[in-house]
Amino acid sequence: MTEEHLQTLLAMAAYMALVIAIGLYYARRANASSKDFFIGGRTIGPWITAFSAEASDMSGWLLMGLPGVAYWLGLSEAFWTAAGLAIGTYLNWLLVAKRLRHYSSLAGDAITIPDFLSNRFQEQRQVLMSTAALFILVFFTVYAASCFVTVGKLFTALFGLPYPYMMMLGALFVLTYVAIGGFLAETVSDLIQAIVMICALGVITLSGIQAAGGFTQVMENIRRIPGFFELFGIAQPVVRDGIQGTGAAGEPLFGGVGPYGLLTILSTLSWGLGYFGMPHVLIRFMAIRNPGELDQSRRIAISWCLISLTAAVVIGLTGRALYPALFLTQSGAENIFITMSRNLFPPLLAGIIMSGILAATISSSDSYLLIATSAFAKNIYQRILRKAASDREVMLVTRASLLAITLIGIFLALDEKSIIFNLVSFAWAGFGATFGPVMLFSLFWKRTTRSGALAGIVAGGTMVFFWKLVVRPAGGVFGIYELLPAFLFSCGAIAVVSWLSRAPAASITTLFDEVNHA
Repeated sequence: MTEEHLQTLLAMAAYMALVIAIGLYYARRANASSKDFFIGGRTIGPWITAFSAEASDMSGWLLMGLPGVAYWLGLSEAFWTAAGLAIGTYLNWLLVAKRLRHYSSLAGDAITIPDFLSNRFQEQRQVLMSTAALFILVFFTVYAASCFVTVGKLFTALFGLPYPYMMMLGALFVLTYVAIGGFLAETVSDLIQAIVMICALGVITLSGIQAAGGFTQVMENIRRIPGFFELFGIAQPVVRDGIQGTGAAGEPLFGGVGPYGLLTILSTLSWGLGYFGMPHVLIRFMAIRNPGELDQSRRIAISWCLISLTAAVVIGLTGRALYPALFLTQSGAENIFITMSRNLFPPLLAGIIMSGILAATISSSDSYLLIATSAFAKNIYQRILRKAASDREVMLVTRASLLAITLIGIFLALDEKSIIFNLVSFAWAGFGATFGPVMLFSLFWKRTTRSGALAGIVAGGTMVFFWKLVVRPAGGVFGIYELLPAFLFSCGAIAVVSWLSRAPAASITTLFDEVNHA
């Protein structure tokens, strides 16, 4: 190992040690009960709520996936994706946060999303709860795999060691950390990680622009690429067998400007719909100590989100100006943040900056693992398989399921050529369509029934798979992001089935009215 590698490793090891220390600090409190482990006893303050929600939401794709899209395809795809996410973030905090905090507390003090849905409709057989928990297990395992791919790519790019070993090392680190400290350790460390992420993005953005000769020079360079700096057109790399071709002078080859019309824009903006169904964000709303502090959290969260998304897109565009032919595959383009960090800064400082990627990965994967585990341990094991299970037994099952989910995620992440953005987009669509509509209808429509909610979950979740695997490959008008049609299909299923089924019981509507006046 060279001295450069050693300095980078020391900086990142120091960061990892800090995260472990946080886990150890909160270990005793986290293990006091399953409620403390999974939701922190509803004691989280506004700053931690905001930062942990955004850090767990954005994950490693913010520093690798989104800059990679901007580097590969130009402004339009990255801009409209970021715009949809920013709008969705704001609306989720504005419309859902406070109402969900009140409702989850009044509905049997629910501490997971499946718990809330089950209690909201006062079901006896837990069919709705178990269905929701199964979908959470499926999509969060894919999500966790995307984080393991991120950390594997990071360590491989930094140290040149085999990808599978680096990926597994990162996954085991996250597993250890979550098992020790639970939700409290996760949220507190996410506060630190959110700060590290936004600082890393800001430093690389400013340094990259300066290295490229200033903002004007960056603009001149990227405007030479057809469609690269357009909002209603898209660059088209000339690709053969997944590799972009180069010209006689080594410059990357692009075709003409591709179309980017209204339907594509709506499809890309639909990323914002996903927020209404993201359990790792919704659980933060449920965990805050005082619902009145959510307004402050909303302002903090949207500010962080706007700055971070803008910086990530600019990094991708600047990276193409600095290194126009360095990455000739879409998967490789996701390393542009790493390359800029290593080339623009001394090794020790670069290690600190690249801890931002590690921070993003940890802050998301710990959330995914924790919520997937809660879905199994609390909602399936304790509520269905073994109703007499003690809280101590649930905690033991929690740690066993943590290990099992991690191992499955590692298996899914073994392919080094996996594109982080694609893995995240599929899992995001899955959650958005499966839980987004049912959360909105449950919170705001009094006539929603248990049958309607169940129909919406199944319709949304299955349509994501059907559209992605069967319909979308046809292209044309069917080539839209699967979240949009699946979300609409789920909404339709909830509305139709709710109207056709028996009206909710008086006890259910009374609770709804009580939330209205909370």
